[in-house]
Amino acid sequence: MTVPTSPRARVALALFSLYVIWGSTFLAIRYALGSFPPLLLAGGRFLLAGGLFYVILRARGAPRPTLREWRGAFIVGTLLCCANGCVVLAEQWVSSGIAAVALASVPLWAALFAGLWGRWPSRLEWVGLGIGLLGVALLQSGGALRASPLGAVLLTASTVSWALGSMWSRKLTLPKGLMASAAEMLCGGAVLMTLSVLHGEHFAAVPTAPAMAAFLYLVTFGSIVGYTAYAYLLTNVRPALATSYAYVNPVVAVGLGAGFLHEAVAPNAVGALALILGGVALVMFQRTA
Repeated sequence: MTVPTSPRARVALALFSLYVIWGSTFLAIRYALGSFPPLLLAGGRFLLAGGLFYVILRARGAPRPTLREWRGAFIVGTLLCCANGCVVLAEQWVSSGIAAVALASVPLWAALFAGLWGRWPSRLEWVGLGIGLLGVALLQSGGALRASPLGAVLLTASTVSWALGSMWSRKLTLPKGLMASAAEMLCGGAVLMTLSVLHGEHFAAVPTAPAMAAFLYLVTFGSIVGYTAYAYLLTNVRPALATSYAYVNPVVAVGLGAGFLHEAVAPNAVGALALILGGVALVMFQRTA
């Protein structure tokens, strides 16, 4: 496969990767949880992906990150990978589709965190934030998350952590090029694996073939391909465009969850998704206007 050379083509390919691949990772996580403990699943995924990627990049001549770059990678990697760890934990009690709908609010939090660096939301953006957060409230009050308070807390923590890590990454000194993704996954994966060990997680049995296939999918496509595409977008396009996957991922995840796992899609979840995406649309429109 030939990698596109024009900036526009690379952006389009990166966006397509996030839209489709990350939309499918919610289903893959569900399958992998059939055999993997949650923190070990999340940590092992990123540690393996980051390690493989790091070795490949070093073999191709990429320089080692400096101490300052490792510090930035540790901060961003911990926030982003722990955000995913919260999703994995939540999917023990919450359907993959509902998890994706809740995470559609990431751009709203990102708009708020942008204020930490002097870019507070405008009046129209505040309206969008209000509409989007109303959708999150509807999702939590209508039964989709109300039956699992811990799942709701974990998904909220995930969105906040992901948005903060995404915005902070634009201000920190990170390794150059693809090495940033490798270093962030190594750092974040190491943190999650440490938490897994401290929590005493272990395999109850040999992983099944579907769980192992889902894990390998998360390592290669969800981590190496997906996070590389996301890091590229964060450094080359507007934050609003980089986080636009929030429009598509819930639709893909809900469709796959219903098709493969027969997950029910409650009417309130559809209404919540419409409100969340409506708020995101207002925020993104204002930032591109």
